[in-house]
Amino acid sequence: MPLITYLEAIRQALFEEMEADERVFVMGEDIGAYGGAFKVTEGLHEKFGDARVVDTPISESAIVGSAIGASYMGMRPVCEIQFIDFIACCFDMLTNFAATSRYRNGAGVPIVVRGPCGGGVGGGPFHSLNPEAYFLNTPGLKMVEPATAYDAKGLLKAAIRDDDPVLYFEHKFLYRRIKDEVPAGDVVVPIGKAAVRREGSDLTIITFGAMVHTAFDAAAALAGDGVQAEVLDLRTLAPLDRDAILASVAKTNRALLLYEARRTGGIGGELAAIIAEEAFEYLDAPIVRVASEDVPVPYAPPLEAAFLPSVDKVVDAAKKLVQY
Repeated sequence: MPLITYLEAIRQALFEEMEADERVFVMGEDIGAYGGAFKVTEGLHEKFGDARVVDTPISESAIVGSAIGASYMGMRPVCEIQFIDFIACCFDMLTNFAATSRYRNGAGVPIVVRGPCGGGVGGGPFHSLNPEAYFLNTPGLKMVEPATAYDAKGLLKAAIRDDDPVLYFEHKFLYRRIKDEVPAGDVVVPIGKAAVRREGSDLTIITFGAMVHTAFDAAAALAGDGVQAEVLDLRTLAPLDRDAILASVAKTNRALLLYEARRTGGIGGELAAIIAEEAFEYLDAPIVRVASEDVPVPYAPPLEAAFLPSVDKVVDAAKKLVQY
């Protein structure tokens, strides 16, 4: 199987799904001849033309609103938000309309809203968001965030084929840094299923996206001290794979929740509640959260590094956890 980057895997999924289903089209700012801000959609315009690769005005609410309308007419739009921070501009369209459509009138909204999230690249407060917590309280939306190139392809294919709205967060730090063996052709990763990336017995690190790789590095460092950390990659943030979470915690008896969004109000709170409510009797130590600081994302590289979760922070938290 060929080695391809995380970015190439996303592009491959778009090419294959557009070739297989004429209802699939993409829309967003500068995604046509320019190929997108990160070149994710490079080559799509030459292959599929203006009708299926639609350059839009700078209006995220118009992009998502028109995609919802197109979905009602039988199409399957894939919207690119140039930086996921600006998904806030279409919050009303997503939460009050797309997410409630099936409940209100029985009509699904098969759209995908994808875009680059996350920090570590010096993007500052307008280009480094991890927005999952904003949407966790919205029934009707599915959310995924792949950590590998294989999952980037497989989850995007699953999202495009889903009959309800899916938010697809792709961490920009991974675009060209991560390579995997990914087969050409149909690779589908089911939405709602987590994956154990590393087996362990002493604690479980529950994480997703770019933080999976931070967890790998931390687990390797911990192994040198005789601590075996299990790494559970959620892959899907809504719905959460509760069975996988509970099974891993029951196995290791300790839980470290690692996520890049700010600590307060983040997904870690929901994960902690699930574990406390349904696996309390298995815990040998308090649940620990490692997340970003509750401040705007700094521009300066040293400040951003201090703001973000790091391998050292995870290792320190894990060592304290296993001492209980």
